[in-house]
Amino acid sequence: MQSLIIIQLNSLCLFSAPLHSQTADQELTQVLNQLWQLDTNRLTPGTDYIISLQGRAGYVAQGSNYARDKARAPLFTYVNEEKLKSIETYAHFINLLDNYEMSTGVSEKVTLDELQENRLFIDSIVETDVMKCAHKYLVRKGQSPSDTKQFKKQLYDIWFRLYHRDRSGGEDSCGFEHVFVGETKFDQEIMGLHNWVQFYLQEKHGHVDYKGYKARDNKDTPDEDDHVLNLQFSWKGLVKPVGGSFIGVSPEFEVALFTIIFLMSNSKMTSVVVKVDEYMLELVVYRHGYGCLYIKYIL
Repeated sequence: MQSLIIIQLNSLCLFSAPLHSQTADQELTQVLNQLWQLDTNRLTPGTDYIISLQGRAGYVAQGSNYARDKARAPLFTYVNEEKLKSIETYAHFINLLDNYEMSTGVSEKVTLDELQENRLFIDSIVETDVMKCAHKYLVRKGQSPSDTKQFKKQLYDIWFRLYHRDRSGGEDSCGFEHVFVGETKFDQEIMGLHNWVQFYLQEKHGHVDYKGYKARDNKDTPDEDDHVLNLQFSWKGLVKPVGGSFIGVSPEFEVALFTIIFLMSNSKMTSVVVKVDEYMLELVVYRHGYGCLYIKYIL
């Protein structure tokens, strides 16, 4: 069984050929839209949170940490934190965000309390309709055990099992850290940080500076009620030229979606096009002893 996952959400479609000519995978589109419809913990834009897109971000050269700021205000104008923390899966998710070392090459030391927090998060998401639907689909496809206890172990291994990012050092990363928390490569490059809750909390505490949204042209300008966004930002002094994130969706939706894509392929590189709600996504999975999932989308 593949046991480790790294997921990156990169808006590569902004700089490559459009996906309109490609046909969406009907089976995956159907199951992912079932997850979308079941995601009752997804927050409502304009009510539960408000974002301010502001200007379109410019080009940043590879390796540069300078970006012209096209957004003087934060991305998140308002988030109903009381509602956020009242939902069990979000509450357990937020508890995990301070459990990791930011830089690769620094071995992770997981405490007993942190192990328990990991398990509580897995327990909470498995109880949701979103994850039950994903589990049922994966069992039907022969990719997951039907036993709930064994499925939780599979999820734990995929998301929380540590691995060596820097082979000269100790176990310094895991799928959850890369995807949701974010990390830096030798304190020189941002990797991951694709989760909207983490982005909001880091922005609130002054660690993230939103630079503007990314789009090919005016036709691709996002709306402030969109649930998928390409953006540029700095994090603790480092610039991410292009990042991608779902906005407002629940932790269980993201874990379910990414787990399905990861487990449905064993090849070194797999690309699938799906349409989730109104968003056309290209999901590209790379494996080099672990999974690497790149997401592109066209509005």
